[in-house]
Amino acid sequence: MAKQSTLKSMVATLAAITLISSALLGGVYALTKKPIEVAMTAKTNAAIASVSPDFDNDPSADMFLTELSGKSYKVYPAKMSGTVTGYAIESYASGFGGRISLMIGFNLDGTIKSISVLSHAETPGLGDKIDISKSNFSVQFRGKSPEEFKMLVRQDGGEVDAITASTITSRAYCEAVLTAWEVFKVCVAENQKTGGE
Repeated sequence: MAKQSTLKSMVATLAAITLISSALLGGVYALTKKPIEVAMTAKTNAAIASVSPDFDNDPSADMFLTELSGKSYKVYPAKMSGTVTGYAIESYASGFGGRISLMIGFNLDGTIKSISVLSHAETPGLGDKIDISKSNFSVQFRGKSPEEFKMLVRQDGGEVDAITASTITSRAYCEAVLTAWEVFKVCVAENQKTGGE
């Protein structure tokens, strides 16, 4: 004769399945956490190296946080023989698909050396063109100073050529660059107070 299901046996079975699933999920998380952190660190270091002025220090080791409008931003100083030559600043803004994270490199004169995309969730074939591997969108920022170059898309009266059909993404990119510019100015002012160390 077949065993009859009772409420008690169904709850016990569901509890056991939930417990086993939770344990498996926790195990997978524990196994993948370190490799993911290593990969993110490698990506950040590669971005710092690609956007920073020449340096002989370890910008990751010298990283510090700068507060701006109640938010914290990571700043990686590039130094030669102990003297700051520029900064790589991690900045972010909300794009069409979510958060866009950029690494913006500034020379000491305030010009943008280069920009690298750390992460985004923009639409493939449209908004993902912010990545240098997909288009030359970011090239228009190189060598420009946000003090002189109006860092807004042309539709908003600025000088930035937006990505076709991705104005929201282009605006968010500009916003992240402008935020990094404000953080850069704070860093330069602090650097001048401490005598360039």
